[in-house]
Amino acid sequence: MVRAKLCFALPKGRKVRDVPLPASVARAIRQHMEQFAPVPVTLPWDDPTPAETPVEAKHRRPRTYSLLVTGRERKAINRNYFNSYVWKPALAAAGVIAALDEGSADGARVWEPSRAHGFHALRHFFASEELESGESVVSLARWLGHSDPGFTLRKYSHFLPRAGARGSAATDAIFA
Repeated sequence: MVRAKLCFALPKGRKVRDVPLPASVARAIRQHMEQFAPVPVTLPWDDPTPAETPVEAKHRRPRTYSLLVTGRERKAINRNYFNSYVWKPALAAAGVIAALDEGSADGARVWEPSRAHGFHALRHFFASEELESGESVVSLARWLGHSDPGFTLRKYSHFLPRAGARGSAATDAIFA
């Protein structure tokens, strides 16, 4: 979103990332697509404000992409809608955050703000799970768009409840 208007744009850092897609995730996406067909949506590219030069106009020309997730009206979803009506309700249903109060007087859905439970937490979950499973930090850094694997380790090597299980299993094997 730019100035409250939807547009398509590259993610933070303006980098494209390729990440391996596990077969189980590919199956889940195919099942979703069988139930909810992708919807072609056309939006301006990068900046929805009127162009001031022909070069800007060419760069910002609308583009059409098929979206796998859309709103009730089969249109693109802005991040605030997704956060209030999809992400936070899913976290509440899973017991991760408190359920929503009845709402404000104007009917707006107001969730307790929390960086720890924002959608970006999935990136931390993915990175930590990959490291815990023994994935190469060099590969993970590339997938996350980091030039320094050391940064990836410092940022994403969270303690996980099952941490140490591989080490314990290796020690058990030595003394078995």
